[in-house]
Amino acid sequence: MRAAPDRECDARVLDEIHASVESYYSEKIIAFGPVPAGADWDSIITQDVRFLQLLRICDFSAPLALNDVGCGYGALLSYLSRYHGETEIDYLGFDLSPAMIAQADRLQRDLSRAGFRVAAHSPRVADYSVASGIFNVRLDHPVETWERYVGQTLVDMHAHSRRGLAVNFMTPDPVNADPERLYCTMPEPWVQFARDRLRSSAKVVAGYGLREFTLLISTPDGGR
Repeated sequence: MRAAPDRECDARVLDEIHASVESYYSEKIIAFGPVPAGADWDSIITQDVRFLQLLRICDFSAPLALNDVGCGYGALLSYLSRYHGETEIDYLGFDLSPAMIAQADRLQRDLSRAGFRVAAHSPRVADYSVASGIFNVRLDHPVETWERYVGQTLVDMHAHSRRGLAVNFMTPDPVNADPERLYCTMPEPWVQFARDRLRSSAKVVAGYGLREFTLLISTPDGGR
């Protein structure tokens, strides 16, 4: 089992990763539009299942601020409106892809408590940060480089989250242990990363019908 990274990407490599990810997802949203396939998902059903797991980190009994990292066309905001409309949520979604943000701005008419932005890093501190599927598509980057990128992203999310953060990862396919251009992992290295690098506790959520797990990371002095 691989250990989580203990080094960061240098600025040039990070810029290359951001550029390739932006290009990949911009092509998807331009080709398919603001539907799950436009964010490289297979259906609204599985998309909503992932949102349900990620939002376990949040306490919806009181107003909260939420960062949606890699927000795509804003599907999570629509989910929040459907299932957590009673809670006052200060939502900010940001994404590498200008094409994604353009679609999000077009779709979300009532932005009185929400906003979208093109950004590579968290633009503000919020109570919680969540990211759905942003680590899955590795493209042509070596695994070691990609894991440094994942670690760097988690550090940034943690630094901008007062109470906690949640992300998901694909797990290895028993038939194809090294699928081309995808990143798959077991939970243990990232649980250890949360403990050692983020000085935070982590809970693994699995068994919800998809070949993946969700990692809920609570900050030491807040969260659940």
